[in-house]
Amino acid sequence: MRIFIFFLLLSTLPMSCSPKPIITPVPVVIKTKTAPEIFESVSSSVVMIRTYDTTGDELAQGSGVLIGKELIATNCHVIENATTLQVVHQGQEFSATLRHSDWDRDVCTLTVKDLKAQAALVGSTKRLKTGARVFAIGAPKGLELTLSEGIISSLRPVESGHYLQISSPISPGSSGGGLFNEEGKLIGLTTFYLSEGQQLNFAVPVEWISELPGRHRVDIAAKQSTYLDWNNKALELQSANDWYGLLSHSLSWTKVYPEDADGWLTLGFALGKVEETELEIEVYGKVLRINPEYVSAWFMLGHAYDKAGQTDRAIESYQEALRFDPEYVGAWMNLGSLYAKSGQTVKAIESYRQALRINPGEAGIWHTLGNLYSTSRHFREAIQSYRQALLIDPENPDTWMLLGNAYIELGETDKAIDVLKKASTIDPDDVSAWYLLGYAYGRTGQTSRAIKTLQQALRLEPEHAQAWYYLGMAYRQSGQTDKVTEIYKRLRNIDPALADELFNKAVLP
Repeated sequence: MRIFIFFLLLSTLPMSCSPKPIITPVPVVIKTKTAPEIFESVSSSVVMIRTYDTTGDELAQGSGVLIGKELIATNCHVIENATTLQVVHQGQEFSATLRHSDWDRDVCTLTVKDLKAQAALVGSTKRLKTGARVFAIGAPKGLELTLSEGIISSLRPVESGHYLQISSPISPGSSGGGLFNEEGKLIGLTTFYLSEGQQLNFAVPVEWISELPGRHRVDIAAKQSTYLDWNNKALELQSANDWYGLLSHSLSWTKVYPEDADGWLTLGFALGKVEETELEIEVYGKVLRINPEYVSAWFMLGHAYDKAGQTDRAIESYQEALRFDPEYVGAWMNLGSLYAKSGQTVKAIESYRQALRINPGEAGIWHTLGNLYSTSRHFREAIQSYRQALLIDPENPDTWMLLGNAYIELGETDKAIDVLKKASTIDPDDVSAWYLLGYAYGRTGQTSRAIKTLQQALRLEPEHAQAWYYLGMAYRQSGQTDKVTEIYKRLRNIDPALADELFNKAVLP
């Protein structure tokens, strides 16, 4: 579960750097598909599974996904206690045998001779985000090939990928079916978990399928609490924001499985939620002693060090995460934020450029890169970044406002006016857009428009010092000196230094 939210708007940065110019922005095309297109492209890789006991009586029905030649992936619990396995594909029945199993992760593969169909394209959970659209295809209650659409509700980082909580309805019989992203790539196997009357829908990450041969267990151990039992209970506690309950649960988890890195990771997260940051850092150290290449642990350790004010160590932790996974967008973004906070603007810019190399369709990253360029006074590059952000998210008033400010800084006031009018149209309550628009009108000699626009800014925020200052300058420009004096007196109570500047420029003869 992606459990931290990092704020990207940067307020204080150094004023000099020599970044490389970025290329002229072009529209980013994300190749996504509609639900009917997803179903048409992937449904032939989804099968129904029936299991039977020693007497030939049916035990259960489930789903599976063809991932290679005559190879089906499914949840292990679908085939639990079965002696005979049967796969149904497009009305045809095939005998199946168990190939590999990992009961802790609830991932198994079956060999199905003579099954000829298109295997699913395999994707990745590493770049998934909460809110992303997903499509579940399975055989709920024996109804072959049923599609349900939803979103990623939450992401839990686990070794090799993310364990997924989804809003797509999952019913008995859907277990083992395919979870696909908007490109039609397999990102997980749907499972089903019901607790205390609340339906919690999950999918195991597709990465666990590729790791299955190395984790295969020939014997099926006596039923104990498996990894997924511990994990699902942790997710339930997180959904309820029961942080002390999660703390107790994860402590028990680590006692039962002292070498389970995910149990310790959950404990670290719980400690962070109850503001025990020092212990949180110690626990993440334990995780990394168990698995030094656990990328999510390095990432979360970086966040914990940042909370503790240990910026250098936070940077080192994010660098370690990127050493093991150079495509980790979140680590590049957080690293860039820390570089900016520590005054290393050139490195901050390069970090965000790396994030954009991986995910060029993220408007927020372009927006933040524009902020970095603006605060380092590279306004031409800032304009390119803001414009790229607006190609992706054209209704963001903050980006329009900052683009207008960059045009003002370059002296391109006419362009600034057009952009700032757009910003104030999208968000009529954006004070910054109104006062910058008023300033731009004043710069072009449109005094009456400047006065009306600045008055609108002050209606929204009566104590806005810059708006009062520019209104005073506009009145001076229009010859209304008595009003300039009134504004000077008002401004002295808000910002005495700015009031003195107005007095020197607009009141003194």
